[in-house]
Amino acid sequence: VIADDDRVDAIQHELDNKTLEVMARQQPVASDLRNLVTSLRMSADFERMGDFAHHVARIARMRYPNTAVPAELVDTIQSMGDVAVALINKVTGLLQSRDINVALEVERDDDEMDRLHRKLFATLLDDAWPHGIETAIDMTLLGRYYERCADHTVSISRRVYFLVTGEYAEKQS
Repeated sequence: VIADDDRVDAIQHELDNKTLEVMARQQPVASDLRNLVTSLRMSADFERMGDFAHHVARIARMRYPNTAVPAELVDTIQSMGDVAVALINKVTGLLQSRDINVALEVERDDDEMDRLHRKLFATLLDDAWPHGIETAIDMTLLGRYYERCADHTVSISRRVYFLVTGEYAEKQS
């Protein structure tokens, strides 16, 4: 993951350059322009998700050979990782299917990540937290990286909704 971060960045730059080249040479309009502009924005979302994976891996490597996650948070952090992977997989499928119902599901599925993020903070802010500031900072960052990754999947799903319908998806409550 750490080694591939530069490759993810290079892919984003290549996609963006190709998109800009098409825009400059072909001067697209209407749905073609919407596709190109949306692809630029989605490539940035995917690149940021790659950055978050890189940051998670760096925390794990920094604490090696010890574990970065204290025992009482293993389930929460693992669940956050699982939710992030599930959302990424759903969005990857969404890019192919362009099913607006799936696009709307992603935001609802993100609610689970938000719940886990709140649970993580409740543990970290408990007066009985025995692991000190450094570990609390690491856990705060891990939680933030997973939560932001999930938020980027929501952004991508909204962009797909826009691509298909030409309208912006209303935010779910």
